[in-house]
Amino acid sequence: MKHPVDAHVGKRIRHRRWMVGMTQQQLADKVGIKFQQIQKYETGMNRVSASRLWDVAEALGVTISFFFEGLNEAANTLPSGGDILADKEALDLVRSYYAIPEAQRRRLFDLARVLSDAA
Repeated sequence: MKHPVDAHVGKRIRHRRWMVGMTQQQLADKVGIKFQQIQKYETGMNRVSASRLWDVAEALGVTISFFFEGLNEAANTLPSGGDILADKEALDLVRSYYAIPEAQRRRLFDLARVLSDAA
């Protein structure tokens, strides 16, 4: 059975990998393992060792603490129909948003805020 911490860390690995546009194979190559192992990490079926988590963090350009962010909140909330970032469309939207230059991105954010307030 999966441990909730392993599942959370796995989700964070998957989300970060998607955000940087990296495939499981590319991450596996950078870390020096097979892509099937990345799959097992991302689903929480296999626990990530400390040294491997260090390698994954370096390959994805984050600190190790990134993988544990939101863990307390996730443990203290009831499931509400799923993780928004598990949705491929939502991740594509976020990735596209961050590809926009900062000044334009700020204007787009302000527009989205106004539209959501009007809804």
